[in-house]
Amino acid sequence: MAKKDKTHVSETPATQLLKAHRVAFTEHPYDYVEHGGTAESAKQLGLDEHAVVKTLVMQDQDAKPLIVLMHGDCTVSTKKLARQIGAKSVEPCKPEVAQRHSGYLVGGTSPFGVRKQMPVYIEQSILDLPRIAINGGRRGFLVQLQPRVCVELLGAQPVQCALAQ
Repeated sequence: MAKKDKTHVSETPATQLLKAHRVAFTEHPYDYVEHGGTAESAKQLGLDEHAVVKTLVMQDQDAKPLIVLMHGDCTVSTKKLARQIGAKSVEPCKPEVAQRHSGYLVGGTSPFGVRKQMPVYIEQSILDLPRIAINGGRRGFLVQLQPRVCVELLGAQPVQCALAQ
C-alpha cells in the first residue's frame, strides 16, 4: 500500500476559485490543533504570526454578515470597525452561524469560495506585506499568496481596526 503524501491536499472551494482565476499560491498543510489558532499554524510552518491572516465572520447590528481579514497576532476593535464601515455595531458570529454563511468549519474558514457573498474588510497593514498565509478552506491548511489578491478577487476594503494582543 502506498504511503499517503502529506503534502497533497484535496481541492476546496477556496483553491478551486484561486485556480480558476489563475492566482499563484502555495499550499501549506499542518497538523490542526483545536483552539491553536494562528499561533499554532505559524509555529508549525515556521511563519511570522503577523503574516498569518485570520478570516473572521462577523455581523452588524442587523445580523448582516461580513468578513474581516486580520493579522494573526492582532484582534479586531469592533468599535473602530463599525465606525469605519458605517454600522452601529459589529460582533463576531456564533460558530454555527459563521459556518452557515461561509460554508466552512470554524478553524477552516477561507475568504475565498464562501457560500454566501459578504462584504470583505482587510486590515490596511496586511496589504504592506509581501506575502500572507491565509486559510485554504480546511482545518490544517493554509495557502500563501500576495495580499493584493484579497482586494483584486474579493473586493476587500482596507480598514484600520487592529488591536495588538
